[in-house]
Amino acid sequence: MAEKRKNIESILQKLGIDKLNPMQESAHKAILSNAETVLLSPTGTGKTLAFLLPILAGLNTKIDGIQVLILVPSRELAIQIEQVTREMGSGFKTNAVYGGRAGSKDKIDLKHSPTILIGTPGRVADHIRRENFSTKNISTLVLDEFDKSLEVGFEREMKEIISALLTVKKKILTSATQKVEIPGFMRLRNPVQLDFLGEKQTQLTLKIVESPTQNKLETLVNLLGHIGDASGIVFCNLKDTIHIVSDFMENKGISHACFYGGLEQIDRERALIKFRNGTYKILLATDLAARGIDVPAMDFIIHYELPARKDEFIHRNGRTARMQSSGTAYILKWKNESLPGFIVGAEMEKIKPSNQPTQSLWKTLYISGGRKDKISKGDIAGLFFKQGALQKDELGTIELKQDCAFVAVPNSKANGLISKLNNSRLKKKKVRISLLN
Repeated sequence: MAEKRKNIESILQKLGIDKLNPMQESAHKAILSNAETVLLSPTGTGKTLAFLLPILAGLNTKIDGIQVLILVPSRELAIQIEQVTREMGSGFKTNAVYGGRAGSKDKIDLKHSPTILIGTPGRVADHIRRENFSTKNISTLVLDEFDKSLEVGFEREMKEIISALLTVKKKILTSATQKVEIPGFMRLRNPVQLDFLGEKQTQLTLKIVESPTQNKLETLVNLLGHIGDASGIVFCNLKDTIHIVSDFMENKGISHACFYGGLEQIDRERALIKFRNGTYKILLATDLAARGIDVPAMDFIIHYELPARKDEFIHRNGRTARMQSSGTAYILKWKNESLPGFIVGAEMEKIKPSNQPTQSLWKTLYISGGRKDKISKGDIAGLFFKQGALQKDELGTIELKQDCAFVAVPNSKANGLISKLNNSRLKKKKVRISLLN
């Protein structure tokens, strides 16, 4: 038991986490000692770590092939869980498969079977049909954000996958909402349910900002100036609205990233990378960003347009005031617009035309080498400190991928660093370094 605790402490240290929160502690115990666990906990409370820790503890080093299948409703969530699993340094091969990713890449990853496979229902079902991996050793099944994975659009694929899993002994379902009934084809007998939905101690402030005109663009810019030097998400309902808002902000010289379903996967990933590392402080997004994406807790969110449903409103708000921190959700409304009944306790906020929001001090550099080249974050940091002559506080977030890496550096030094470091050698690989546009 002491050794297991030591392993947990070692993983938490790698992730920069002091200790597990009460939900994670409860989930850890429940998952280790029960065949079926349903975990309900708000967005941003650390459910991924809550199920990964006990799963890693139960893996068998003597078994080849996939032992754990984690099904998720979106590409972003698949990528996020893959990243967290690798950062935990378990030593077990982990891969993610999802729509929008080249099938040839999947085949290469699946040729040498991972121990943990993460994927979206459509892509996983397709690989099972094609017999691209064996299901015979899969003993643990996770449905993360199961309310989305079990929606009607995924039902056929989910039934197909579940019926192909004949050796599953442990099932873990997680969600940030109680709204979906678990269907019979999941074959749950007597699950232990952990419900933390009512226990989120956050200080979320709801504020209403009125626009004098139906076109709320000028009011949005004034609000961003009023908020000042902070990072947050501006939520729109449609990608067409995002285009309109983005063009207006571009004309005002306000840098930002866009994130919605119609974007190419690589553009979505890079928008999140630049938002995470502070190159962009504002993310314009649809409800795709309301959950299942890996972004840090932020100071505010803005409802440029309100969602139709209460649960989506709650999920959007869950992007701020996370894990017992404070945050503000602004509702931008035309003065003649009626608000839906699910908005309660919001206070009016008066704003004046003000300065534009503070622009970011960071730029993102792309490096053409990654994990498969045996390159580590330490190698990259060493290059930028020694040859790039950066001070410690001048090196921002480093994100390491399989075949590349991304580094945040001061705006004023980006071009000089490219000139100095392009074609440098990292481990045995000569890498290209360029500005990520």
